[in-house]
Amino acid sequence: MIRVLLADDQPLIRSGFCALLELEDDIDVVAEAGDGAQAVELARRHRPDVALVDIQMPVVDGLEATRRIAADPHLAGVHVVILTNYGMDEYVLGALRAGAAGFLVKDVLPEDLLHAVRVAARGDALLAPSITRRLIAHYVRQADRPAGFAPVAGLEELTNREREAVALVAQGLSNDEIAERMVISPLTAKTHVNRAMVKLGARDRAQLVVFAYESGLVPPRRAR
Repeated sequence: MIRVLLADDQPLIRSGFCALLELEDDIDVVAEAGDGAQAVELARRHRPDVALVDIQMPVVDGLEATRRIAADPHLAGVHVVILTNYGMDEYVLGALRAGAAGFLVKDVLPEDLLHAVRVAARGDALLAPSITRRLIAHYVRQADRPAGFAPVAGLEELTNREREAVALVAQGLSNDEIAERMVISPLTAKTHVNRAMVKLGARDRAQLVVFAYESGLVPPRRAR
């Protein structure tokens, strides 16, 4: 059973998401929060597998709530998926660095929301395709800045295959798609990604996207 925490300051959105999730035999909504501070408190109390967190909430916003959850060693098993009304906004990069497992726009299709919850619960964090495209576009816009890219600790420890896997993660590919591109099994693809996360100190693959572009491992030549 996948245990889910819902955090959104709009009761109507919470009730809609809750009704959808509770229809599934393998998903249980264990708690609902109306602000970020309550979300952190309930995460500590219930330790859900997945926390769906609105980025803009009163008291404590989704960014700070994500940072607090990610920083708590007792909540290492909680995968935060940010909910946003926007395909890309000023909070996305900060939330990824803070430890968000991924992002979904609130107008996500029901089947995509259910898929996202199951993917996040497995630890295979994700970004909605629209957000991945805008994230890459952000780095394209930053690519010509004189400051260049900052080195990422552990990058030199990656094997060639791990670097290739990280580059494909940065393009928004799933493990199955990475396996097809690299002509390896999905399990081997996941192993490459997981080892890269350990070496780079990334909480999840969503942060690999940030690391890949900020390190220069993937030159942001054009938006996808």
